[in-house]
Amino acid sequence: MAVRTSIIEFFTGDSKLRDFRKSIEQIIGDRPTNDLLYQLAFRHTSASKKTKISGFKESNERLEYLGDSVLGMVIAEYLFKKYPFKDEGFLTEIRSRIVNRESLNLVARKIGLDKLVEFDGQRVAHQRTSMYGDAMEALIGAIYLDKGFRFTKRFIVKKLISNYYDLDEVIQNNTNYKSIILSWAQAEGKKVDFEIVQEKGRHHSKEFIAQVSVDGERVSEGGGWNKKKAEQDAARRACEALLIEM
Repeated sequence: MAVRTSIIEFFTGDSKLRDFRKSIEQIIGDRPTNDLLYQLAFRHTSASKKTKISGFKESNERLEYLGDSVLGMVIAEYLFKKYPFKDEGFLTEIRSRIVNRESLNLVARKIGLDKLVEFDGQRVAHQRTSMYGDAMEALIGAIYLDKGFRFTKRFIVKKLISNYYDLDEVIQNNTNYKSIILSWAQAEGKKVDFEIVQEKGRHHSKEFIAQVSVDGERVSEGGGWNKKKAEQDAARRACEALLIEM
């Protein structure tokens, strides 16, 4: 019951709570049963609050963990059934493109989650992070606990995939620049190294700087809000610098 005691003050006043419920209903297509689950889903780590009993800092991270697992499983099953003659590598790659933070951030904004997230600090500082994509996964975790798996699966497939993803475009748009440069290096007999050379900013708005070297010579640098994103950005710049066809 720690959730109830620690975030009951998240919204003050009946009108605010009514507006919040209406927003959730518009997003998920049904009335929320447990308001507090959804309120917690939109509490970013920067705005976490200690519970009165255990002192545990509550944010949406636990719901994000749950939602990530549910989303991954639903997408995996959906792709498995939609593409019965595609191999595991294809299915894994397309799932990765659908659930990567860049895609989730974009979809989260489109459905209005950016207006609901509670955070501490300047909005501009957080826009380069995965805050909205994290909130999307936390929302899915909240829906799962509140409405069950069948409802959550329908929300993911009918609301998210059908409305916000063009799978043909996702398949054609190969944005895995790291994979591209590694394939090029293998064909050309080159040695490519990726290295995180710098970390900037505070914990909740940290930026990583990655470097790409070919045969020991620095080719490019790139930045991102996590190491994988930084490496992809650096790989993209390397592909451009080396004139690798993408």
